[in-house]
Amino acid sequence: MALNRIVLFYAFAPLPDPEAVRLWQRSLLEQHGLRGRIIVSEHGINGTAGGEIRAVKAYVKATREYPAFKKMDIKWSEGSAEDFPRISVKARAEIVSFGAPDELEVDADGVVGGGTHLRPEEVHELVEAKRASGEEVVFFDGRNAFEAQIGKFKNAVVPDVESTHDFIAELDSGKYDDLKDKPIVTYCTGGIRCEVLSSLMVKRGFREVYQLAGGIVRYGEKYGDAGLWEGSLYVFDKRMHLEFTPDAVTIGQCVGCHAPTNKFENCSNPSCRNLRLFCPTCAADDALRLCTGCAPAALEARA
Repeated sequence: MALNRIVLFYAFAPLPDPEAVRLWQRSLLEQHGLRGRIIVSEHGINGTAGGEIRAVKAYVKATREYPAFKKMDIKWSEGSAEDFPRISVKARAEIVSFGAPDELEVDADGVVGGGTHLRPEEVHELVEAKRASGEEVVFFDGRNAFEAQIGKFKNAVVPDVESTHDFIAELDSGKYDDLKDKPIVTYCTGGIRCEVLSSLMVKRGFREVYQLAGGIVRYGEKYGDAGLWEGSLYVFDKRMHLEFTPDAVTIGQCVGCHAPTNKFENCSNPSCRNLRLFCPTCAADDALRLCTGCAPAALEARA
């Protein structure tokens, strides 16, 4: 039986011809029989791909031969090509859709003016050092709010955002101005969203901003469920979530009966992609799985 794996990666670097990189990346995925999602822009590359492990390794090796991607950090996890519906390789204005391509400055070393990168162990050292001086480190979630429903850092600030595009308005709202003088550690799945988020925060007057290098993935590899993280990690493929160890707690609650769950289900309206948490019993009830936006329309149609 073939061994399969999924890789998650990104690199911020100036790309003079994103379209050429897009075509090359698609060709590589096809050549090695992989599936995944890749986004390329003038700021760099962001991607995840899966398949037979030898093919994935060959793909990673070929990608790293491009000078701008030579030192790219690769995160490995369980999974396969079957966790992706197809090959998707696109060229866009941003590799993370904050809606602020003109605010982002990138050079050969990555994002300019972002937060200080901290390895997982350095995050723990910061927390202990600040606590010894009477301060508390603020963990700031850089993901969509629904992702935090099944896992987050303990006592983290979870911004009220439905998509990455909402972060700028959220930061500019003044809700977090009381944090501008506090030590803040931003975190996200693999680190890429925090590269941009931390730079946006610095530009808006947050004075002591850090970012978890390698994101939650690297933290989980280091500490599993014995550190400051609790719950499951949401991932954007068919797996939907992953746990670092069998000791992971379940912090999500079914919207129907409030039982513990980490399983997201789509709204039962086939044209709606709204995700909510359900236990297996409640998930079997199509009427209950209708989201609040679709339920009134369904009731009206029955009238």
